[in-house]
Amino acid sequence: MRPIPQDKLEAAVLATHPMKKYHGAPVHIGSPGFLGIEDLQKTDYGDTVHIHPGDVPVFWACGVTGVEAVVSCKSPLAFTHSPGSMFITDVKNSDTPDPLTKEVPVVVQISSDPLLYSLVSQRMAERIRLLEEIVGIDPGNRGIKNLLIKDELLKSSLSLSHAKSVLITTGFPTHHQHVPPEETDGPPGALAMAATLQALGKKVAIVTDERSIDMHKKIIEDSIEQGVLKTAVPLLTYKGETPNCAVRFLCEDGDPTAPRFDHLVAIERTGRASDGNYYNARKVNLKHLVDPIDDLFVAAQAVPGISTTGIGDGGNELGTGKVKEGVKKYVRNGETIACDVPADFTVIAGVSNWGGYAVSCALYLLNTCEIHDRYLRKAIGFPKLSERETWAASLPSVRKEEKLLSILVDHGIRSGVTGNLGMEVDGLPFYDAHSDMIKRLLEVTL
Repeated sequence: MRPIPQDKLEAAVLATHPMKKYHGAPVHIGSPGFLGIEDLQKTDYGDTVHIHPGDVPVFWACGVTGVEAVVSCKSPLAFTHSPGSMFITDVKNSDTPDPLTKEVPVVVQISSDPLLYSLVSQRMAERIRLLEEIVGIDPGNRGIKNLLIKDELLKSSLSLSHAKSVLITTGFPTHHQHVPPEETDGPPGALAMAATLQALGKKVAIVTDERSIDMHKKIIEDSIEQGVLKTAVPLLTYKGETPNCAVRFLCEDGDPTAPRFDHLVAIERTGRASDGNYYNARKVNLKHLVDPIDDLFVAAQAVPGISTTGIGDGGNELGTGKVKEGVKKYVRNGETIACDVPADFTVIAGVSNWGGYAVSCALYLLNTCEIHDRYLRKAIGFPKLSERETWAASLPSVRKEEKLLSILVDHGIRSGVTGNLGMEVDGLPFYDAHSDMIKRLLEVTL
């Protein structure tokens, strides 16, 4: 480990990245707790290194690890080094060219408590930024262009890529006069993210309102039967009926040091306004139809190790509290409907489903990025790029999303803007508005 001033992190990574066959780029940047190290002052080898204000712990692969392996396997002969005394051969760097040196790494902070940075190639980062730009259009002229924060998709997807267990929530009962009151925006994006996260080996669950749990179970069953999903997604409910139950829901035995989930994602989920009510775009209060899932996002702010993402298209969705001042200023009825509950990352899209599709595509890009893959596995083992086809099969497609929308319509779920019971989302027809968006995202991704 070496403490590096925060403003020198990029330089340190760029200097060491080309030497992949030796120590190479860092394998971890941030809190030592992620590596199981409780106290940096208690060293196993070498001298204690002192960290000064503004320094970030940076960890590289170490030759001493090889020494431990040699000792463990009881090799009769080995040539290596001792700590602080490097073993040098006559092989030159130029004799072992590395194809990865053509890629330029980018350092991105994805958490402050605990501190964590991630690495991705500049090329992949730019493609994810393009995804963010594509979904950030405003077909409904709601004023969302003023809510966009650059690189929120990149940071959110990097955080999700590091996560092991993800909890997703969706459900916006805007059609309070109908049964069911849900809209067609939200569930498709939620299931698209769930499918890709599952393909990447993450644990995934969905939490939604108790009154709609049976409907969501049937939607998932139908999705598996029709090939939209490969694996069922567990469904949970949260009623928030007792004190501290949010922390008990999120953490093992209510222990904040043992969270069950690394990341919470809300997509087109009704968000609580500053007056405690839940509003649709027309200022209709939907509180009687909504369980207090917002409490989980509020509680997560005090649990180190849980990150949150909010995906929305109007500023009244859970997690968009991060941009509430912009919502109040630029979105119609914003003073009333603006969600008051923030998320660490807020992904704004013209239709929330598009934001979910973009997250799915971004996760694919990250995990097919050799720089990010090496960083994720701490340079241990072998790349997982052989699973690329499985990951690609999990991405949203025109065929799958058309089937899913048809399933939602069969269950009586209506378009958000118009209330039509048909093949549209937020008043936009599946063909060619949503189908074209999916095609554009896949063109960037594959």
